[in-house]
Amino acid sequence: MSGTGNGTGTGKGTDRTDRSTHAVIVVGAGPAGLLLAGDLAEAGVPVTLLEKRPHKISNLSRAFGVHARTLEQLDARGLADDLLATGSTITQLRLFRRLSLDLTTLPSRFPFLLITPQYEVERLLERRARRLGVRFQYETELLALRQDADGADIDVRTGDGTTATHRAAYVVGTDGHRSAVREAIGQPFPGVSVITSLFLADVRLAEKPGSVLTVDGVGDVFAMIASFGDGWYRVMGWNRRNEVPDDHPLDLDEVKDVTRRALGTDYGMHDARWLSRFHSDERQAPEYRVGRVFLAGDAAHVHSPAGGQGMNTGLQDAANLGWKLAAVVKGQAPDSLLDTYQAERHPVGKAVLRSSGGLVRLARAQSPALRAVRAVVSALVKAAAPARTKALAQITGTGYRYPAPRGAHRLVGTRVPDVALRSGNRLYEALRGGRHVLITPPAVRLPHDATADGEHDSLPVVEHWTGDRRTALLVRPDGYVAWAADDADATAVEAAVAARFITAN
Repeated sequence: MSGTGNGTGTGKGTDRTDRSTHAVIVVGAGPAGLLLAGDLAEAGVPVTLLEKRPHKISNLSRAFGVHARTLEQLDARGLADDLLATGSTITQLRLFRRLSLDLTTLPSRFPFLLITPQYEVERLLERRARRLGVRFQYETELLALRQDADGADIDVRTGDGTTATHRAAYVVGTDGHRSAVREAIGQPFPGVSVITSLFLADVRLAEKPGSVLTVDGVGDVFAMIASFGDGWYRVMGWNRRNEVPDDHPLDLDEVKDVTRRALGTDYGMHDARWLSRFHSDERQAPEYRVGRVFLAGDAAHVHSPAGGQGMNTGLQDAANLGWKLAAVVKGQAPDSLLDTYQAERHPVGKAVLRSSGGLVRLARAQSPALRAVRAVVSALVKAAAPARTKALAQITGTGYRYPAPRGAHRLVGTRVPDVALRSGNRLYEALRGGRHVLITPPAVRLPHDATADGEHDSLPVVEHWTGDRRTALLVRPDGYVAWAADDADATAVEAAVAARFITAN
């Protein structure tokens, strides 16, 4: 496939053509772009990260919840513990007035939801990316994109009005819901507005709420208050009887009124540092890959805020794409590996659209029919353990599995939870560095066990189970099973490794 983009830019600066080597250019320095660029740099792939905004991580971002699966991915990059120190955790996730989910039952090292603002996630990911050598270019706007069989040219304009053309083998658009990359490759963004008028406010409170996250709705109003842990609180709400355009003026009195009606008190909110209106869309690009260009995060999909899945889904996109792109750029895997990004992540994005959209529609239910459906759903989830498990797994991202080839082992494509290993490491510690990890029974010894010292980055790190488990697992850098076999001996395991790594070089 190929995509074309047309665009021209005129400025007061000069025009120039930059033909320096860019293996990968990532457009957009939000969470997904920062994680992806860092993963590529850690794998030794030269990567440039372009961002239209000035270099300043905004403290006014919308996302504030980090789910278990995202924390696992951050753990595989040595960042989870640092992020935990920036926020507070909750163990009950409330969906409707009479329905909440117990997060402590999650099969994860992180059986909770971390409440911390998006800017803390971005701060840690940017620090990692800079340490690993990512090249940043701020105040750089994408004007046009053209691609051919060997790469892509992008025209950009910098803050001083200078225009330039960059060449890269691959381009990834992580530039948000108004993605210039998506527009340049001609991808539509079909969908609908779920909520036409929401407000956000960052405020201080005279009275401290009883929990880190306070949520409720009464009649036509809904409000949520989340603590950032530094004295500031995020307030989100809507008033069904006051749905106005995004640019309609918003003042603190309106926020306080809706909050009082929904929660019974406004907690003495004052000193708003930010007030904003927005609308909530459900949209998804049909293709996440067009030739040598990829879309991830909000550039590929946007969701309702229900369940707090937006930023988390984008970070999972980046974790899926990064190791694949690195392997192809380094000649360790065929280009066809990149097609699995669409096959694996597009269905997940679609599922998140359905689940988050369903939650918000049921939460706002006014008709007797929808209220009856909400009551049935609540009763079913409360009464049936399988329904609770499925709902938890979907919202937290721990339950998704990827398609497996016909005849593959039943575990292929499933997420691997953190486990203790014979070396004393945990699995997600062994995954640090972006390598595959091969876990075998202790009796299975391979000639390349020394790869655990990092000498050959094209081969997996070899670890062993602590107990008597007889299954051999090859775990991908994103924590999913690439290959598995029961009762495999050293010869069979070595053959599997050779087929996936050695013959690919």
